[in-house]
Amino acid sequence: MNKYEYNHLGKIMFRKKLLLTLFLFMSTLYAENQIAINLNSEDVELQGAYGLNSALGYDGGIVLSVDTSYLFNENNNLFTLGINGKNSLEAAPGLIFGFGFEAAFAKDFMAIPLMGQVRYILPFDSDIPTTSLFARYAYAPSMLTFVDGETYSSLRLEADMEVISNIHLYTGYRNIETDYINVDYTLNDSFYAGLKFDF
Repeated sequence: MNKYEYNHLGKIMFRKKLLLTLFLFMSTLYAENQIAINLNSEDVELQGAYGLNSALGYDGGIVLSVDTSYLFNENNNLFTLGINGKNSLEAAPGLIFGFGFEAAFAKDFMAIPLMGQVRYILPFDSDIPTTSLFARYAYAPSMLTFVDGETYSSLRLEADMEVISNIHLYTGYRNIETDYINVDYTLNDSFYAGLKFDF
């Protein structure tokens, strides 16, 4: 197989994975969900969140959700699937904390990192669209990293603005380290911009 055929096969496989991921995301659109896409000149990432509170009949203060993402570029693929709980603080209006875990899969690599996140909704007046800042960090030590993996870490920073009801524009930065037994490898280190839809 020459380089052209290999690249062509890779593009076909990406399209199939993209369609499958979109189908999985679209199948959850009738609950408290979110779907997002972000990209830059080298990467495209699909993200989705499925709200569990209604499905479980849970009416407590914690918001439970299943989150998934698929990050693709010509050299790397990363798929994540996780669950987390979020809650706001009465003493700090606009501040929302979340904790959970996820499973992360890359080539010859699997990890189950623990995750923490925080969102701060900026206290603008009603003339300015709802704007928030978001930070998320996930880490898996060697005990939670499998196959050829040694450790895993993921940092994400975002700024989000709800430009129209339930439609958000956002921009951010991510750094994903998939350290293997024989080599430390930065899977992704990039800025991106994207669009989110709430349902």
